[in-house]
Amino acid sequence: MSAPPPAVPTSAPWQRSLRRAVSRIGELCELLDLEPEELGLDEAAWRDFPLRVPRGFAARMRRGDPHDPLLLQVLPSAAELLPAPGFVADPLAERRAVKAPGLLHKFAGRVLLITTGACAVHCRYCFRRHFPYAEHRPWADGWRQALACVAGDASIREVILSGGDPLVLDDDKLAALALALADLGHVRRLRLHSRLPIVLPERVDDALLAWLSGTRLQPVVVIHANHPNEIDGGVRAALARLRSAGVALLNQAVLLRRVNDDAAVLAALSESLFAAGVLPYYLHLLDPVAGAAHFEVGETRARRLHAELAARLPGYLLPRLVREVPGAPSKVALG
Repeated sequence: MSAPPPAVPTSAPWQRSLRRAVSRIGELCELLDLEPEELGLDEAAWRDFPLRVPRGFAARMRRGDPHDPLLLQVLPSAAELLPAPGFVADPLAERRAVKAPGLLHKFAGRVLLITTGACAVHCRYCFRRHFPYAEHRPWADGWRQALACVAGDASIREVILSGGDPLVLDDDKLAALALALADLGHVRRLRLHSRLPIVLPERVDDALLAWLSGTRLQPVVVIHANHPNEIDGGVRAALARLRSAGVALLNQAVLLRRVNDDAAVLAALSESLFAAGVLPYYLHLLDPVAGAAHFEVGETRARRLHAELAARLPGYLLPRLVREVPGAPSKVALG
């Protein structure tokens, strides 16, 4: 009797959705009933930083609207190639903060671990769009150097998993990393910065919840939503699952010209987030990364918008208006 054939690994639904992400401009235009000529596209910008957007997120964009605020966040634009003084490849001087491959120590009591260079969506304003991921691969040695660095510093109470986006990694890898961090007695919290609960909410499945809530570490997930239209029923269900697993949920948004530089839009975002169990946390001024100057909202206008937002919302729904300044001991509050 012959041996049965080897089992074929099956992928999770979120992994199949991730593989089906839109990466061609023509396909995105077809989905949205738009002509490429309407969009101010540039092939060189696409080559420099390719298009990538999950289909579920694209489905929330308004068909026939070249100015849709979700579309503008992902669309390769000719404006990305225009020179802009002060906009540089490493706007936060993160290379100076590297303590081990992929491990950044910028603020007291916490470190950030670059877990991967991959993302589910390519946001055009991403401050790490030029980050040299090939030089910072902590996963290449099984996280050993990064873990040894954290183990040797008893002042570190929180480890932040970032990227890229940590949730594009397999759950087995993330579970092993979480267990290794939990073995370090001085570490108290595990924080994840992820856009996937917004752009690919099916990522929040049983396997994710099991390892995220399966150690002694207090789990915190900081999501990234910039506009109320990003939050639909699927996103609300995913966030409810995270809350039911005991995960603290915060949101950080980026203030973006033509996307959310309007007090009514920002107020609606805070209301939608809180209704979904997420506390509005930060409203960031744009980091001056090369290729993103067309998204910039000046500080004077940002302060005015924040003051108007404060007049509309109770204090607990008001995100802190901040910018990150290289070398500063914390985010700099502007509100």
